[in-house]
Amino acid sequence: MKMAMAAAASFMLCALFFAGSGGTHAEPTTEAVATSEQVPSILPVCKTVGGGSVFFDVQFCLEALGSDGRSANAGADYHTYSVIAAGLLTANATTTAAMISGLLLRDRGGKGGANEATARCLRTCQALYGGVVRRQQSGCAAAIRGRRSGEATRCLEEAASAAEQCEDGFRKSKVASPVTMDNDDAFKLAKLAVALLRMAR
Repeated sequence: MKMAMAAAASFMLCALFFAGSGGTHAEPTTEAVATSEQVPSILPVCKTVGGGSVFFDVQFCLEALGSDGRSANAGADYHTYSVIAAGLLTANATTTAAMISGLLLRDRGGKGGANEATARCLRTCQALYGGVVRRQQSGCAAAIRGRRSGEATRCLEEAASAAEQCEDGFRKSKVASPVTMDNDDAFKLAKLAVALLRMAR
């Protein structure tokens, strides 16, 4: 998995705790990594949702779901996997928002040219990821756990769109994005959670 996914794992416990606030209980998680050999159910699940996807591939699905120890007991429960993917998205967004704040703080003295363009894009991304974190920690998490698929899907699609908008800002400003991998992971995790949710019964 990309380094961004590994970094997000360190924020998983905190993010899931907050994701469970507002009347829902945060499910426990571990930092153990499950592989498709240890959890045979991951492979058919990932083939089902990732085999024909234009947004993510089977390998991304395997690495994402395998990064959470709860997959070991999920069997073929697509709903549980969608909760896991959404939790990874929350962790990714929390990590990315913190990283963006750090970059802005570090480069606060930069003026003009590419530095100013980069800072402007980062500020936009900061607002976008702030919105993702707030939505994931409140309505999204509850909607996914409550099996309100329409509401959950809209929320997850908004997260995917936010990641795209963040990256597009750098592209349009013709400056290098320091959060490309993070945006890519957030987009794919949101799409993975949506795909799993659609398969849940």
